[in-house]
Amino acid sequence: MSAPNPERVVAVVVTFNRADLLDLMLDGLAAQTRPLDLVVVVDNASTDHTADVLAARTDLPLEVLHEETNTGGAGGFHRGLRIAHERGADRMWLLDDDVVPAADCLEVLLRHDEPCLMVVREDRQGRLVEKSAVHFDLTSPLAIRPKRDSVETRYASRAAMPELVDLDVVAFEGFLVQRRVVDAVGLPDERYFIFYDDVDFALRARRAGFPIKAVRDAVLVRQLDFDQQHALDSWKGYYMYRNLFVVHRRYGANALVRAKPWLITAAVVLLSPLRGGRAEARNVVRALRDARRFPRDAGHGLQPR
Repeated sequence: MSAPNPERVVAVVVTFNRADLLDLMLDGLAAQTRPLDLVVVVDNASTDHTADVLAARTDLPLEVLHEETNTGGAGGFHRGLRIAHERGADRMWLLDDDVVPAADCLEVLLRHDEPCLMVVREDRQGRLVEKSAVHFDLTSPLAIRPKRDSVETRYASRAAMPELVDLDVVAFEGFLVQRRVVDAVGLPDERYFIFYDDVDFALRARRAGFPIKAVRDAVLVRQLDFDQQHALDSWKGYYMYRNLFVVHRRYGANALVRAKPWLITAAVVLLSPLRGGRAEARNVVRALRDARRFPRDAGHGLQPR
């Protein structure tokens, strides 16, 4: 058992219809060598046996929020982080329902006093799968995909990493944030629903002067393989396009970068007979229209009470 840490640390977990994975993840939280002060679980209107799993977890200091509808990861983290802030958290640990932290993960993170810290994820075979960006380019109009380099592409293995690695953006899978960051930049933007809400929050934090560091020795194990190649002609494709466009409009460093959504939309529509078809073309046109309805002030209405 580690020495007591005086900070109040609250985990925020968002789940939807993955009860068995959630149970494994809660096992990981219960096994932490530095016990959590509170675990806030946002259940996004699950229809499986999630409620039974949560009711049985008497080994954790749980506060469960049952949503009436699925608010997506963005809505879940928005509400969960607000509650953690209201409960007096000094640090808030954001976790998805399909990851399991090593027993000393939180203890290792708390050895560092940086305002924003990220675990380093691996798969069940121990391979490095940390996709957080070490270079997220919103300065060049030629960078079609802004994520130019990630932890896993820069380093061959966990052993090849330095103890701390500077990050541009993160995922809400093991991200630990100090209260003062939330006070300064606000909550995750629930309007994203899914995708890029974590990118938006990280960009706001860095613009406010808070660096983000990946901690090499803080291990989080992903229980599922990454699936980042969602069909762009599906409902998920709409959100991927829309939210990518919002990020460019909000944070693009120059007019050409902020105009990239128009260029991407034109290219997708022109190429739709060859790839993607009408469904993807409809998605990207709708995404461009709806992205323009997002306020440019990312923090508007997002301050914790």
